[in-house]
Amino acid sequence: MSAKGTVLAIVVFLLAGIPCAAQAARSEVKNSVPSNQEQLLKTTESFVRELFAWGPDVKVKLGPLAPSAAADYYDVAVQVTLQGRVEKGDVFVSKDGKTLLRGEMYKMGDDPFAANRAKINADGSPSLGPADARVTLVEFSDFECPHCQELYEAMKTVETEYPQIRIVYKNFPLAQIHPWAETAAIAGRCAFEESPAAFWKMESAIFDNQDVISPENVWTQLLQYATQSGLKPDTFKACMASDEAKKAVEAEHAQGVALGVESTPTIYINGRPLIGGDLATLQQYINYELAKTSTTSR
Repeated sequence: MSAKGTVLAIVVFLLAGIPCAAQAARSEVKNSVPSNQEQLLKTTESFVRELFAWGPDVKVKLGPLAPSAAADYYDVAVQVTLQGRVEKGDVFVSKDGKTLLRGEMYKMGDDPFAANRAKINADGSPSLGPADARVTLVEFSDFECPHCQELYEAMKTVETEYPQIRIVYKNFPLAQIHPWAETAAIAGRCAFEESPAAFWKMESAIFDNQDVISPENVWTQLLQYATQSGLKPDTFKACMASDEAKKAVEAEHAQGVALGVESTPTIYINGRPLIGGDLATLQQYINYELAKTSTTSR
């Protein structure tokens, strides 16, 4: 298998195997470490290497063992490294070492999205809609991301169709691949801090002009959009140069990481994750949550 093919196999393996962020956070086995842990991890590594033709150039790190939703299985963390690229996921291995499962495992009877809701702090971020809405949509977005621009267009429909829901915007700039995304996120934060209503004007200006913004002109463009949004130029510049707005963006990014966000846009509808923001699926999830909360509130 070529190096490119090996990387693809790693991604396919881990994307298929990583548990949904909705599950409870992993916790190491609280009691004594199982006596067969070392052998079980060696057996698991040998099997996944054979299954995906991972040679010695692929570094595989497994463990520690952790409890899973099924009493007869361990949750095993997997970290795979190739050519500097690191991918992480989990698999489930039976305690007798004879069966390996990929995919998501849930404990039926538990709310599968409660852990997500517990990790989301909707306060202190730009929002639209009633604070006590029965459905809250939290969007982790990147101003330079093309798919986020598509979601921005789709959200116009959502805002019109569902005025009763709360929409919360969270910054999740992918600075490694989007060179001006973090700067734009800080600008959005500065707009919000000066005038919450101005944030949405700033959001529109950035996404509407995404194709003309570059690393070379981003500061000039953002200052122009800030002025057009009714912000005070000197206040905006001072905020952009300070640490507070940057730290606020970093805090939102960290919140996304804790939830398991890896790409943008990623949306949570009452904690239910949706990656990519397909409008039809988004409407389906919103309608489901509205119907469910309407039934439970009777």
